[in-house]
Amino acid sequence: MIRQNPSTGRRKALLGLLAAGLVPTLQGCFPVAVTGVAAGAAMIADRRTSGAYVEDEGIEWRTRNRLRERLGDSVNVSVTSYNRNVLLTGEAPNEVTRAEIERVANTVENVRAVINEVQIGGISPLSARANDAMITSKVKARFVDDQTFGAHHVKVVTEAGTVFLMGLVTRREADAATEVARTTAGVRKVVRVFEYISDDEARRLDARIGNSK
Repeated sequence: MIRQNPSTGRRKALLGLLAAGLVPTLQGCFPVAVTGVAAGAAMIADRRTSGAYVEDEGIEWRTRNRLRERLGDSVNVSVTSYNRNVLLTGEAPNEVTRAEIERVANTVENVRAVINEVQIGGISPLSARANDAMITSKVKARFVDDQTFGAHHVKVVTEAGTVFLMGLVTRREADAATEVARTTAGVRKVVRVFEYISDDEARRLDARIGNSK
């Protein structure tokens, strides 16, 4: 009987999940909210509180809706909220619109901070977004293979080859994740958008996660 390397198995499973989630994103629709067992498992493994996790989902949904109502198809903006810190990526036609995107995000309830990384330029083609999604999948798969930090503690967002890393992490975890992302094929640059915590705080949060499983 052929025995599969556990690391390889985890990597293949992660790639499969990421590939499945890629389809709705590439169709130009906002990603469908994960529900049921998958959402519960993701929430349990997260260092955020369950309240913050759910609130982040709501922040993303409300921000996208307001941007769509205000700016329509004139922009391509991805909204990622982690612990109520909102990362904006994508393209806007000019600086005035870019500033308006940030203003809209700042009006959303419960947002703590807005990191505006929207670039001035034309809307990226579908092929470029597909490439970014593939880079994200490769980075996440390499996180799993690395095993020096919890891959589920770091959220990965890729835009035009630039990888943004978010999460509640220690400095050591941040450095390890950055090195993995930096050395992944196709990555042009890595931007850290982490919220740093102490080693003691990380152990406390991880113990809470372990007790909730």
